[in-house]
Amino acid sequence: MDPGRGASDMISELLLGMRLVGLHYRRVQMTAPFGVRFDAEPGSAQFHFVVRGPVYVRCDSGTQRMLETGDAVLLPRASRHEMVSSPELEAFDITRFQAVEICRQVDAIHACKQEAANGDSSLFFSGCMKFDLGSMGMLIPMMPEIIHVDTLLAKSPEILPMLEAMEREISRERAGYGAIVTRLADVVSASIVRGWVECGCGDASGWVDALRDPRLGRVINALHRDPGRNWTVASMAAEMGASRSVFAERFLDMTGVTPLRYVADLRMRLATQWIRQDNLSVDAVASRLGYASAAAFSRAFKRVTGTSPGEVRRG
Repeated sequence: MDPGRGASDMISELLLGMRLVGLHYRRVQMTAPFGVRFDAEPGSAQFHFVVRGPVYVRCDSGTQRMLETGDAVLLPRASRHEMVSSPELEAFDITRFQAVEICRQVDAIHACKQEAANGDSSLFFSGCMKFDLGSMGMLIPMMPEIIHVDTLLAKSPEILPMLEAMEREISRERAGYGAIVTRLADVVSASIVRGWVECGCGDASGWVDALRDPRLGRVINALHRDPGRNWTVASMAAEMGASRSVFAERFLDMTGVTPLRYVADLRMRLATQWIRQDNLSVDAVASRLGYASAAAFSRAFKRVTGTSPGEVRRG
């Protein structure tokens, strides 16, 4: 087996499984002082692109970044945060501001002083998107609260011309720009995720190292290729070509979880995706994942996720 093939295959799977589905977008133009708050959106990512700055992004956790003209950020967990003209300012819920619909899913907020020239106002574009990495969902909690595009441009230079195109569309407001800029925002957001992965996944580097290990990577590849197989520590150790104790210790050291916990989490991430997004029946999901019955699968799902398959479908 090619030593680099495991990591390459898994990163490809990560990107193929990625889903970013736009929920709502806003073109926001305001005169300082201003502050707008974006509430948390579980299961989503929030994107911001500053056409004319500076603007500060401030999270409840205390994380704060100053965004200059041309800067873009992705909040992969869409935690509650604020966009303010100055760090000390109070922020108000974005929905309190009068908005005008540009097209479906896209609004414009214009809160500028009458006497202010166009260049004296700040302008940014925001997008909230459902964000799913499929079987690789374990990476989302490991991502930084804010991913700044500047940290990725050296390895992902293709992002820059997309941002330049966004700047032109948002600034000029030509006919149909709303539909164009939302697609650009989706592509830039996906490119930010890809750039983070290709730059080593930050604090998730131990997981990436596991993929790069030829023997351990072979096991992880097999788990993702056939999650419904009756996996045991013994069968996974055989896949690696090691004893059960050596394999289990190595797996835990590299990934931070036990082999059987990894399998359980993988199955339930896939099950959640198949139920919520692909609308598969519980029976079909149970069969795909190797459970003897829908009842056995439902018990396992509840044990691992804390909720039932039915609640996931309704939610």
